[in-house]
Amino acid sequence: MNDHQLPQVLCQLFADGGRGRSLFLTLPEGDVVQSAFWMSDEHVTGEEWTRFRAEHPRSGLWPVLLDESAQPWESGHFQPDDPALISHFTAEGFMTEVWQEWVAQVPVEALDELDPFGAFCPGLAPPGTLLAAPDAVADWCAGELAKRGTPLGLAAATRGADALAVMGWQGALHHNEWMVPLAAVVRSWEERFGARVVGMGFNTLDLSVAGPPTDLGHALHVAAEHWAFCPDNIVQGAGDLKGYAEQIVDSHHWSFWWD
Repeated sequence: MNDHQLPQVLCQLFADGGRGRSLFLTLPEGDVVQSAFWMSDEHVTGEEWTRFRAEHPRSGLWPVLLDESAQPWESGHFQPDDPALISHFTAEGFMTEVWQEWVAQVPVEALDELDPFGAFCPGLAPPGTLLAAPDAVADWCAGELAKRGTPLGLAAATRGADALAVMGWQGALHHNEWMVPLAAVVRSWEERFGARVVGMGFNTLDLSVAGPPTDLGHALHVAAEHWAFCPDNIVQGAGDLKGYAEQIVDSHHWSFWWD
């Protein structure tokens, strides 16, 4: 018998019962929430998040710091999806669709919000240059987020981006009714910017970023992607792409909030 086999409460998160998975850590007190993910009873530290992140290759469980400022997670409504569906979507396809639908619905003067791109979707920004190891940046970000006091979530996900679908997160529901395409966007950011999913709230998402844009031109292009992903970040924040771009230059933390 494997002394480090997954606790039974975690095995139920996997379709195959967690076969071949192991965990070399003591699991805090907690339980599974609506068959979607496991959540700790108490708040955890950034160091605890890091330890579970390091275990991910063996455990298959991606850790997420759960912002509970809005309401307890136990009372939430979740709609888990098969992560296999994510590969049917692309970040560029999602961005183009959002852009075209918005342009078709707004008056011409509203296009100033998307200056200098206007009605024409610029497509995906070039990849960033990694300034540090993605895991190290994620660990730093977790340390910062954990200061606000958050329980730990564990999702049976091959990669952090897939946790959005696996956990049935509905944070961007008022922008996009289905979370699977958004997970495809986050996968693309993992690959192009060394992003990692670190924190999640009922309508928030926090990513660490190891390869952020380092100049305003690149940041402006990335800002266009962020607008398609989460318009509220720009509209109710900086107000336009240029102002938002200035905020994300050299930023190792991308935080999203949907109204």
